[in-house]
Amino acid sequence: MLQGTKSQGIKRLANTPLHSILILALCAPVYADDVLSIKPPFAAGKAGTPIHYQPLKAASQPWKLCAVYPHLKDSYWLSVNYGMVEHARQLGVRLKVLEAGGYPNLSRQIEQLEACREWGADAIILGTVDSHAYDGQLSKITGQIPVFATINYLDTQNPDSASTVIARVGLDWTEMGKATGEFLAKRHPKGSGVVRVALLPGPQSRGGTKPVVQGFLDAIAGSDIQVVTTLWADNSKELQRNLIQQLFASDQPIDYIVGGAVAAEVAVSELRASQREQTVHVVSTYLSHGVYRGLLRHKILFAPTDKMAQQAMLSVDQAVRYLEHQPVELDLATVVEGLTPSHLPDAVIADSLSPAEFRPVFSVGPP
Repeated sequence: MLQGTKSQGIKRLANTPLHSILILALCAPVYADDVLSIKPPFAAGKAGTPIHYQPLKAASQPWKLCAVYPHLKDSYWLSVNYGMVEHARQLGVRLKVLEAGGYPNLSRQIEQLEACREWGADAIILGTVDSHAYDGQLSKITGQIPVFATINYLDTQNPDSASTVIARVGLDWTEMGKATGEFLAKRHPKGSGVVRVALLPGPQSRGGTKPVVQGFLDAIAGSDIQVVTTLWADNSKELQRNLIQQLFASDQPIDYIVGGAVAAEVAVSELRASQREQTVHVVSTYLSHGVYRGLLRHKILFAPTDKMAQQAMLSVDQAVRYLEHQPVELDLATVVEGLTPSHLPDAVIADSLSPAEFRPVFSVGPP
């Protein structure tokens, strides 16, 4: 899937009927080209320098990589899984995937890291359930295995994590909230008339929700956007649907629902069911397959993407480069791109989402 050219994938979409675009666009290869390199690595608040990244084409041996995710409950982490699986196959390395089942499950993730060590992993790629969960104890859990942080921020300020975490791929999710807020602030500048927003960021203390909220609030400062309520819940459709139904039952006047991808997907169906589609608009703070469909159908106005499949590929590439003593970019971030119904670049979608038919893969190569 990583072979070929991006232009070939884009040409496949030319003159394609709308109902077929989703299937074809999500079958395009995953690439890393223009990304951001942060130097010095792990520096807080440091802006990245654009570089053109060339991923490896093959590994010298079938290294054993163990990837640990917070969960595989939504299409965001499914797309991460896709990016890792495809690049592992391309390189000819082994990949073992474990998922904790949710952000509250720290003890389960610790057990999975121990399972990686028992498996004899050459490297661990860690999507942590909590940025500070492993302070002072990561090396005790992983032993001498090098760790590569992916997607979620893992604090490396303490000496133990600093000596165990070799590299990371991920961006400050403040940028995702900022991109979302800037989109709305441009639509409703100061003096244009107050509009009311219900904010549904997701879980209150896990993942990247708090940075997203901060970035959003900073971006709308000085505009006519007014956040009238903020409702928190885990990223499950049932819980997000409950929040939206409570919101509608309160009869609180709102003009926008701004939320994580799960909330945005649910909002589309709930607005239709309650006949509010013409009065309440939906904006997502990140991309998913459902959000992509909402953008295609003009049901969702905006979503930024951090190109999660591309991030996943970069993490695999970092680990293999390190194991093979090749030059490694130690701190990488993707370039956030805002998507609207009129701006859905095929290449960006290919770098973001797994194909429509993709299902979770837990093992690449011999078990």
